[in-house]
Amino acid sequence: MKATEIINHFNLIAHPEGWYYKETYRSKGEILSKDLGDQFEGNRNYCTSIYFLLTADKFSTFHKINQDEIWHFYTGTALKLHMISPEGVYNFVLIGNDFSKGEIPQFTVPAQHYFAAEVLEKHSFSFIGCTVSPGFDFKDFVLPSCKYLSKEFPKHAKIIAQLTHH
Repeated sequence: MKATEIINHFNLIAHPEGWYYKETYRSKGEILSKDLGDQFEGNRNYCTSIYFLLTADKFSTFHKINQDEIWHFYTGTALKLHMISPEGVYNFVLIGNDFSKGEIPQFTVPAQHYFAAEVLEKHSFSFIGCTVSPGFDFKDFVLPSCKYLSKEFPKHAKIIAQLTHH
């Protein structure tokens, strides 16, 4: 299946960063703000999930949210998910289905970790899902500049420059 077929079949919409997505679930129930940590402002749904399609000619820039985010691989080629912890530790995982190459089909990015993603194989795509709990809200979304993130984590400036918009 081609990326355009998936985009059309699932009615994915373009994101300003160049990838495609569609919210597929938002729980009706909510967690009250008084029951959430101080990093949250307002109530949150119990859980949200999206379809996410990234092509090799784009990337998902470094950002962070207040919640854990679970990534699920569906089809396409492997995705490299880069992370920088609040303490400045960098690591990555390969999300895919070629287990002999160390790829895994599901991974959870811990809350407050900066993360970015890229498709490894040229002229390809990765079709995945992302599940967030408590549910995603743009109030929790932080999209730092390359300058800010490089100053915060200078030893990772090279990968930050590759995966942020300047």
